Amino acid sequence: MTARDKHLLETPQAPRTLAASAHTGDTAPAEPPAAAKKNIKDYTLAELTAWMTAQGEPVFHARQIFQWLYQKRVRQFQEMTTLSKSLRMLLESHFHMGNLEAASRQESSDGSRKFAFRLSDGRLVEAVLMPNNTHYTVCISSQVGCAMGCAFCMTAKMGLERNLTPGEIVGQVVELAREIQDDKLVRNVVYMGMGEPLHNFEPVMSSLAILQEDFGFGLSQRRITVSTSGLVPAIRRFGAHPARVMLAISLNGVTDATRGTLMPVNRRWPIAEVLQACRDIPSDNRYRITFEYILMKGVTDDLADARKLVRLLHGMKCKVNLIPYNPYPGSPFHAPDLERCHAFQRLLLERGLLATLRISKGQDIQAACGQLITGAKTAAERVKMTLSELEASLGG
Repeated sequence: MTARDKHLLETPQAPRTLAASAHTGDTAPAEPPAAAKKNIKDYTLAELTAWMTAQGEPVFHARQIFQWLYQKRVRQFQEMTTLSKSLRMLLESHFHMGNLEAASRQESSDGSRKFAFRLSDGRLVEAVLMPNNTHYTVCISSQVGCAMGCAFCMTAKMGLERNLTPGEIVGQVVELAREIQDDKLVRNVVYMGMGEPLHNFEPVMSSLAILQEDFGFGLSQRRITVSTSGLVPAIRRFGAHPARVMLAISLNGVTDATRGTLMPVNRRWPIAEVLQACRDIPSDNRYRITFEYILMKGVTDDLADARKLVRLLHGMKCKVNLIPYNPYPGSPFHAPDLERCHAFQRLLLERGLLATLRISKGQDIQAACGQLITGAKTAAERVKMTLSELEASLGG
């Protein structure tokens, strides 16, 4: 048995929720026991090829299986009709298909569709299918809940229940692609749903390999974006990783005082450290970091903030994605009017900073940025994680 197989059979430790308060002594909820059969979608092509070789099977069968899983998107091994019956039975005896159940579907007036997918342990994660003129973009989750505790985000109200496996991450893309009824394809994937992707580093990296595989979805590096709240050790690992997909940093403030209030992670890795980690990422002509900046009325939308943002990002190969705040019931924050948003954008453009203004889709069904949630918990119910524990969990 390979180290990877052993890992897939183990029950991983569930992460815990980031909070500004001191550690309360709570323990993390355990993940469900591993099933006897493994999720075949947890395997990259290299890992599946190694498994097939160990079974004495030709390596090209692994490529065929990938095509059935991700291009034809079958739901049962018996549908893989180019494989022999004995091989299909072998797969059936060792793996399950990792199909996700859509527990709910909602459609927005703009055509976006939000799905709550039920995992094997009964937990739910949300993902969004967004139509464009020529293709679809999908927004997927990397964790059940989130540990970062950002003040403006609904997902933060869940705390962090557990990480998703590679198969659960990729499975969302598979299920969303199955929902497409026209001839358009999934062209863009953004890791901007529930969770902090770089807090679940290895499973996210494995899922990226699957999405980029030619025998899988065949997505290019520039069509996949991974978002992070600013975990500096993980940003540095990401920069050295061969996946080289696009990176988006959730900045959302131009001073440590403001950003630290909105995003507790800033108290451990302040703005200067985050930006230095970004500058240290190897760059080429195709690579541009995106800085996500949420415009909140009276908090982050002052034109003095725009000028400060220009100074912070001076000399970096980057773009700024301005996002008017997406409110939710009970939120203390509000979006500025569009005139204010455009003024903020104009100032950045006039100073030579590439800046786009993104009006989020799916707001009427709570499918926009920062609005995904599958069950809030009170502060007392959330398992706590201190900033030092978060750092230790990242190995840096």
